[in-house]
Amino acid sequence: MGGLFITLEGGDGAGKSTQIEYIEKFFKEKNCVVVCTREPGGTRISEMLRNILLDKGNAEMEAVTEMMIYAAARAQSVREFIKPALARGEIIICDRFVDSSIAYQGYGRKLGEMVSEVNSIATGGLRPDITFWLDIDPKIGGVRAAKTGEPDRLERENLGFHYRVYEGYKKIAEKEPDRVKRIDATGSIDDIRKEIRSYLEELGTR
Repeated sequence: MGGLFITLEGGDGAGKSTQIEYIEKFFKEKNCVVVCTREPGGTRISEMLRNILLDKGNAEMEAVTEMMIYAAARAQSVREFIKPALARGEIIICDRFVDSSIAYQGYGRKLGEMVSEVNSIATGGLRPDITFWLDIDPKIGGVRAAKTGEPDRLERENLGFHYRVYEGYKKIAEKEPDRVKRIDATGSIDDIRKEIRSYLEELGTR
């Protein structure tokens, strides 16, 4: 199997980390070279930008500023880390990618189409081979997330914001059903894994 770019998306408390571990194990059992990364992050510069974005002390950050910093972190990660790994035939599993910006800044912050335009430049047009959207109602996800520790700057946003983000993910999934696979994140961990596995096995037959 050649290089693959797999992303996981979803709101707070969706359980992305658990499923990333499973996907990594799935491919390693097939003797593939697998690397996991996250957004924003994955490189030294991108991680520095992550700290700025999620710092709850930066409450005055403007929406456009937020969008541009996310895109800058992504541009660095794509060029320094993701594209070179894909060129080597490795499998990249990324916790969030452009869909997050479209959902959080495009819909959540109401910035609209400019988010897609800016991120097209940031990524050089790179798109995931498959995206798993772990679909969970923001109220349920918020309760789960509250149990994992202190909320960051975006997690502190009101429920209205998180429902706009949720609507953004729904629109993305409706627009790109071939790439974005909706997974019911309220199911059991095993049920979610089985559904993800079925899609992963399809990838191997393409």
